[in-house]
Amino acid sequence: MQARLAAAGFDAEIVTITTRGDRREIPRDPADIGKALWTREIEEALHEGSIDLAVHSLKDLPAELPEGLVVGAVLPREDPGDVLVSRGAPLSLVELPEGARVGTGSIRRAAALAKARPDLRVVELKGNVPTRLRRLDEGDFDAIVLAAAGLNRLGRNPTGLCAIDPAIMPPALCQGVVAVEVREGDVGTAWVTALDDPVTMTATRAERALLAELEVGCGAPVGGLAVVEGGGVMVYGEVLSPDGSRWVREVDQGPVAEAAAVGRAVGEALASGAAAPLLESLRS
Repeated sequence: MQARLAAAGFDAEIVTITTRGDRREIPRDPADIGKALWTREIEEALHEGSIDLAVHSLKDLPAELPEGLVVGAVLPREDPGDVLVSRGAPLSLVELPEGARVGTGSIRRAAALAKARPDLRVVELKGNVPTRLRRLDEGDFDAIVLAAAGLNRLGRNPTGLCAIDPAIMPPALCQGVVAVEVREGDVGTAWVTALDDPVTMTATRAERALLAELEVGCGAPVGGLAVVEGGGVMVYGEVLSPDGSRWVREVDQGPVAEAAAVGRAVGEALASGAAAPLLESLRS
């Protein structure tokens, strides 16, 4: 980020902020539980003016941001999909042996695995990427599921890597996107515009509009993707039950200028249609 600003002619200083999530503090206020543990103090610094932009993984930001703050720019998107990493030779999801132990820390990925391969033993896996890869190498799992973007940014290319078709495992909404959160009044300034990738911004407008209609947290078994081609955008969204036994998908498309409306239409179709009971159970 600092290099991008420098290339555009702007000086930038990195300010490190340690959040409650970093300190592993348990908040008393229920409003602070969840992703706010990692964002609240950063957003307070934005409001106060002690920083001018905040950098986030967009899939971890809630659809509704604090008043006065917006996503002003997004960097070019990394691969939004998920990958299966096996011990030894690469294996596709179909090729995994019956009853294989597959590790993931994501409810969405666990649900998609159960939907595609109910015979698999899905086991919870926590920790950063190196920790997860180490546990795979040590034999704790036959395979693990990771975000392609995380591996790419770390420069990791494990030998057992195999991409998972997004049609089988829809990625988390906005997965692979780095967002720049700014004060509303700074939108459109030269230094914010210099950071923005218009194609990625179009896709994320659609995906965040979809997420807002579903009214569930970013950890829910919900996935989807917006694909921008030429002057159009195609958006699909999927809601699953945590055990993968039930799922509903909706698809829509429209012009790039109406990307948010297309995403909203997909979200509305899910929220008011066959996915409504699933969403209600996820909210409770």
